[in-house]
Amino acid sequence: MTPESTPRGVLIPLLVIATAQLMLVLDDSIVNIALPSIQTEFAVDPVHLPWVVNAYIVAFGALLLLGGRVGDVWGRRRTLQIGIAVFVLASLVGGLAQGTEVLVAARAAQGIGAAMAAPNALALIATTFADRRTRDSALSLYGAMSGLGIVVGLLLGGVLTGTLGWRWVFFINIPIGLIVLLGSRTLATPDRQGGRLGFLDAVWGTAGMLALVYAITRFGENGFGDPVAYALVAGAGVLLTFFVLTQRASHTPLVPLSLFRDRNRVGAYLTMLGLAIGPMGAFYVITLYLQQVLEYSPLRTGLSWLPFAAGLVVGAGAAPKLLAQLAPRVVAAAGALIAAGSVLWFSSISTTTGYWLHLAPAMILLGLGFGLGAITLTQAAVSHVNADKAGIASALLNSAQQIGVALGLAILAGVAAGVTAQTQEVGGEALVTGYGAALLVGAVILAASAVVAAMALDKTPWHVDEPAVSALSQS
Repeated sequence: MTPESTPRGVLIPLLVIATAQLMLVLDDSIVNIALPSIQTEFAVDPVHLPWVVNAYIVAFGALLLLGGRVGDVWGRRRTLQIGIAVFVLASLVGGLAQGTEVLVAARAAQGIGAAMAAPNALALIATTFADRRTRDSALSLYGAMSGLGIVVGLLLGGVLTGTLGWRWVFFINIPIGLIVLLGSRTLATPDRQGGRLGFLDAVWGTAGMLALVYAITRFGENGFGDPVAYALVAGAGVLLTFFVLTQRASHTPLVPLSLFRDRNRVGAYLTMLGLAIGPMGAFYVITLYLQQVLEYSPLRTGLSWLPFAAGLVVGAGAAPKLLAQLAPRVVAAAGALIAAGSVLWFSSISTTTGYWLHLAPAMILLGLGFGLGAITLTQAAVSHVNADKAGIASALLNSAQQIGVALGLAILAGVAAGVTAQTQEVGGEALVTGYGAALLVGAVILAASAVVAAMALDKTPWHVDEPAVSALSQS
């Protein structure tokens, strides 16, 4: 009996994969609202406080490629289970931490677990759901979790910190993770492809990714004059160049360069990078604006982003239907342009901007555009890929999104801080000037992503009876 023989056989694996993705993504944001409480309890230096967030982002982004390859070689379900188990254990340690060092180490361990679980959750969609309609629905739900997790993280972070205390932003992962582990037994099992992991290749690639993501976070913390960050970028360039050369010569590469011969897939990766920069950077800026200018409480700030969630659900639900009739390049470019328009709308904020007539409509459009784009790019990244490369193809998409999140925070936060420091205005007016400039940059990035999508993605629709993942449905 296949996993899709009964409604239960479809529903439980779908919920398991969606819940796993939701849990991993919400940890990008759930700790943010708890930072003031953590700083007060541990007397954390403001310079070190961002690492409670950055340790997760750096480990997650740097190890995604290795996590995807491990899944291809050792089995995706088993790698997903190990990743979730590491994530749950690290969450327990973080919740019990009595000092900053242990807390930051626990966050890094969460990132390691997430890097093992996330790419394999996406790859398991293709191996678990053979029917194209079911697979499209699963991909839509998976993509929606990528954006919805950020909102859920803010909401949960506000509620838990304000009621049970900041430690519960870690403890909440334990029951969720255990449920995912229990349900993961319903996922497809014949997914081990064999082959060599390539330890030395993993060292070069992981070190290069680690240096790159760390450099991005330093730019966000210290601005674009940080010499250490530029040295890290140079080091990342050398390491990644050497990594590419070794992959070209290897018979069992960690990242098969053949994946980049497909213009549609490369376009998906590049577009996802920009699509993550714009909305996630805007998310950061507007969240600061709501609290620092409009003086919203943490809980009210989280609730204020519910229109984004509504737009995201609509966009994610509409994308598969549109992809059956329109070319992927049209759907993805339209999504990026809608998101660009919403961020441009955001950029006109002032100290007296109204929520219902200005912010809420822009949030809906941002969610709609991101939902359309993310679903299209998720499908494009795994389209027509061989089964033994599904994990790494998924990991590359996740890497593009995670690096985009880090870049969005760094670029928009840097622009906002720089413009605010140079303006002659003071107080809320100065902050708004910086925020507006940063959001304008975000809109330009999203518009550029729309151009990339229009030029690189497929120009013919994906029909329902066309196998999107040729070899995967047979594994």
